[in-house]
Amino acid sequence: MENNKAMRTWLDDFHLTHPLVIAGPCSAETEEQVLRIAHELKDSDVSIYRAGIWKPRTRPGGFEGVGAIGLKWLQKAKAETGLLMATEVANATHVKLALEHDIDVLWIGARTTVNPFAVQDIADALQNTDKIVLVKNPVNPDLALWIGGVERLYNAGIKKLGVIHRGFSTYEKTKYRNIPEWQIAIELQSRFPDLPLICDPSHITGRRDMIQEVSQQALDLNYDGLIIETHIDPEHAWSDAAQQVTPTVLKQIFENLRIRKITTEEDDYNTDMIKLRANIDIADSKLLEILGNRMKVAEQIGALKKAKNVAVLQNKRWNEILGRMILDGEEKGLSEEFILKLFKAIHQESISHQEKIINQL
Repeated sequence: MENNKAMRTWLDDFHLTHPLVIAGPCSAETEEQVLRIAHELKDSDVSIYRAGIWKPRTRPGGFEGVGAIGLKWLQKAKAETGLLMATEVANATHVKLALEHDIDVLWIGARTTVNPFAVQDIADALQNTDKIVLVKNPVNPDLALWIGGVERLYNAGIKKLGVIHRGFSTYEKTKYRNIPEWQIAIELQSRFPDLPLICDPSHITGRRDMIQEVSQQALDLNYDGLIIETHIDPEHAWSDAAQQVTPTVLKQIFENLRIRKITTEEDDYNTDMIKLRANIDIADSKLLEILGNRMKVAEQIGALKKAKNVAVLQNKRWNEILGRMILDGEEKGLSEEFILKLFKAIHQESISHQEKIINQL
């Protein structure tokens, strides 16, 4: 898949003066619920109405969607409000039904993106469609898998494409439901700048009180839009209740968000930025020098362990370092999440250096 400005055409067709907004309930529950939310969102910044019809759940036993009947409710909502309609598809049958009901936007969920066979079946079912198709990142932080899903659709002649960043699953407990791993989305954006990038703060946070914060972060990173779960009665939603907001709250979020310029040609800005970036470059060089010296010490430790036949991994020592670094980092304004990622990477590199020494013949 090559960069292609035509991929942005569908987004430009909205003629928006603000980022694209997709909103609606996690799940379509009843016809009344679908229509009521749609009417409350009609006169707002929302351009596309979203509702899950089929809900793939992590474990069986939960609400898994109303099924095809919900597509008729979306048809009615579109007729009454003029909003475009969007829903998730997980297989070719879903695609066929969605096309029969003239759904405007289809998205492929995170659990489906991880399965190239499923994505290919969907691509085949959508062959040469003029529908807008959005691909959520896979649940695991795998950029190649994410790009691969988009490529399968592109190769099937689908040109109105975009991606949704909804965060990545982890076994570690953090403040997020799904860790953003912003750098992965930024890397995708760098490789394919013409591919519209939409943030899903609802699934990243899993908490309605963090939607504003993460939405602003996404806009600060030049995302093209937001997809936010919205419900008339979030507390009693049939799925993902904790991360949905009311239409009133959604409109307030829009008012609070700040759209920033990509850059400015003002002389004082550019002069100050050159100086600050020079300081960053110097600091980065020092960091690399320090890390290089640290690895040399790690190699010396590896040689000593080899001479005394001692195992590379020393859990007690590692836990002591990690605990101390978290506390020290806190004093320097560094988040625990960042310190954990940084020192785990440093520790793994140190182990690699030590193993190389120990395994030398």
